[in-house]
Amino acid sequence: AHLDLSGRTKLLDLGGGPGTYAVYFCLANPRLRATVFDKPTTRPYAEAIIRRFGLEDRIDFVGGDFFGDPLPQDYDAVWLSQILHGTAPDGAREVVARAARVVVPGGLIAVQEFMLDDTLDGPLFSAQFSLNMLLGTDGGQAFTRSEIAAMLRSAGAVDLRWVAPSLPPGCAIMQGRVE
Repeated sequence: AHLDLSGRTKLLDLGGGPGTYAVYFCLANPRLRATVFDKPTTRPYAEAIIRRFGLEDRIDFVGGDFFGDPLPQDYDAVWLSQILHGTAPDGAREVVARAARVVVPGGLIAVQEFMLDDTLDGPLFSAQFSLNMLLGTDGGQAFTRSEIAAMLRSAGAVDLRWVAPSLPPGCAIMQGRVE
C-alpha cells in the first residue's frame, strides 16, 4: 500500500522469491504485469503462489542469479526487497546499478530493506539484524538510509524519497526515478 504503482505496466521483482510482492502489486494494480527474477530453485514455490491467486497470465518467473546472469529488460518499475543485506557494500551497489539499467527512462526503482540510522546504532532491530548478517554471511550487512540513497543516486536515480520510513521494526522503503 505504501508504493504507488498506478500507471505502471511492467514490474521486475528482483530476487522476488515466492512472488508474494508481485502478486499483491498486481492485485492492487489491474494493468500491471510482473516478472519475478530469482534462483531457479524458487520457481515451483513462486508458480504455486501465482497460480493460487490466478495471476499466471500476468506474472512470469525468470530463473537466474541477479549478481551475474542477464536480467530481463525494459521495465517501468523494479522492486528490490530484502536482497541487498546478503552481500558486501560493493555487491549491493552492483545489484542496484544492474537493477537501474533494466528500467526505462522515467521508471521507478524501489528498495525495501532493514535500514540503519546514519549513527549505525538503531533502530534496534536493524542493528541486531546487521550484526547477524555480518556474522552469518561473507560481508552481508544492513545499510544506512544514506548508503541506500547513495547507491540509488550512483545508479542514476533522482527524486529520491522515503515511501514508508517506518514499517515493521527498522524496515523502510526508498524510491527514485531513473533518468
